[in-house]
Amino acid sequence: MAAYLDFAGYMQRFFPGRKVQKISVNAGMNCPNRDGTIGRGGCIYCNNASFTPAYCFEKNVSDNAGRYESYHPGDVAGQLRRGKEFFARKYPNMQYLAYFQSFTNTYIKDKGALRRMFEEAADVEDVVGLIVGTRPDCLDDESLKILEELNRRLPLFVEFGVETMDDSVLRLVRRGHTARDSENAVIRAAEAGLHVGVHLIAGLPGERHDAILGHIRRLCALPVESLKIHHLQVLRGTPLHQMMERGEIEVEPFGLEEYLQLCVRIVESVPEGVAIERFLASAPPAMVVAPRWGLKNHEFTDKLKKLLSI
Repeated sequence: MAAYLDFAGYMQRFFPGRKVQKISVNAGMNCPNRDGTIGRGGCIYCNNASFTPAYCFEKNVSDNAGRYESYHPGDVAGQLRRGKEFFARKYPNMQYLAYFQSFTNTYIKDKGALRRMFEEAADVEDVVGLIVGTRPDCLDDESLKILEELNRRLPLFVEFGVETMDDSVLRLVRRGHTARDSENAVIRAAEAGLHVGVHLIAGLPGERHDAILGHIRRLCALPVESLKIHHLQVLRGTPLHQMMERGEIEVEPFGLEEYLQLCVRIVESVPEGVAIERFLASAPPAMVVAPRWGLKNHEFTDKLKKLLSI
């Protein structure tokens, strides 16, 4: 019988006996793959609106081209308060992790503003940790130092969007960084004492089971504490969707049973102490072109756990 360390179990290392909930924060960041620094239009599969909760957009409203208002003091605390109100109806006595999720949350020239943004989140009542999502090529020394100092105050988790460890696939999806960038970022962050997680997409063009498992083994040989994995979703209106419609790229979305079998192999491949936080993407159904499984996250997890228990 195979098993894995999930998010709740992982959090017990830091908050024993307590329950914690992520609250997503839109800090108004951009991305070097959108603003022309290394590219425009972003990664071909990306639509941040597909996973950013509505309470993040009361002040920072997206125009779906990656252009957001710049960070304003008070916005972060306001989003966290709205998030707390949202979750408190269902989960009383919860504590929270401020999750800087959308775009690249260390990609800002004004490092004083970066520090103030994270400190603003840390000062919100019942916020007991920070999660900072960023790119492997966007953690400069000054940003790393800020995160290192905040980690002495409360647990700080940094999540790198790695997506794949194949440079040819990274170029194909217009990711704009290399596998070596990912390795270096993980090592630097871990050496600074941060809690490091990586994000992977299963089923990018040309990648199937063996390639995906190889990426996972390579990353788990690094000082990684957690993995986030989800299947590739083709989202309406993205460059990937448009390229597929024009016949410029071939994508073979996973069928449900095939992906479940891959997840079983993933669980068997990941070292016992490394958490697997998720296996599934959950974009709003109206946005999803393929695959359309019609499952909620917990329903998929139930199916996977049944397979793991066989």
